[in-house]
Amino acid sequence: GRVADAPSNNWVYRALPRWLWPYAQLARWDRPIGWQLLLWPCWWSAALAASAYPRPTDPLLTLLPAPWYLLLFLVGAIAMRGAGCTYNDLADEDIDNQVERTRSRPLPAGKVTRRQAWVFLVIQALVGLAVLLQFNSFAIPLGIASLVIVAIYPFMKRITDWPQFVLGLAFSWGALMGWAVEFGDLDGPAIMLY
Repeated sequence: GRVADAPSNNWVYRALPRWLWPYAQLARWDRPIGWQLLLWPCWWSAALAASAYPRPTDPLLTLLPAPWYLLLFLVGAIAMRGAGCTYNDLADEDIDNQVERTRSRPLPAGKVTRRQAWVFLVIQALVGLAVLLQFNSFAIPLGIASLVIVAIYPFMKRITDWPQFVLGLAFSWGALMGWAVEFGDLDGPAIMLY
């Protein structure tokens, strides 16, 4: 029940019931580097924004990002990375079935149906939306706009030798989000960090 190109000694296989394994594999919970790469730009940008315009009288703790925002970014990164990977697997099912490294993934291996994968994708996206709705009215549409890059990424693999560039744009979107959540706009530092 394990995916060939994933680590086999991961917590997913020790802690989760076997029926959840395919969903954890769709979301890549057994490969945390993806949500970490999505999370770090959010946290960096939030830290940059929190300390962007200090006054000499500001206590040190006010120059740190709000813990609530850091937690929201963590939950959002895990949910949206999982949703993105699930979407990628839905888009690439036929290709994954022809490649030795990926044919043991849940969809080509028949461990989940396309309908089950779509339902799981929607659940993860709703968690991401619940996180997004905690932010200000500028950050919400900015977060939704990131879905354009996520939606086109799987198809970039078919038309360019540089699909990872597009994936990098998606992963880096958090550099805009941390700043937008703090200030309700985008300014030079966030754009430069992106």
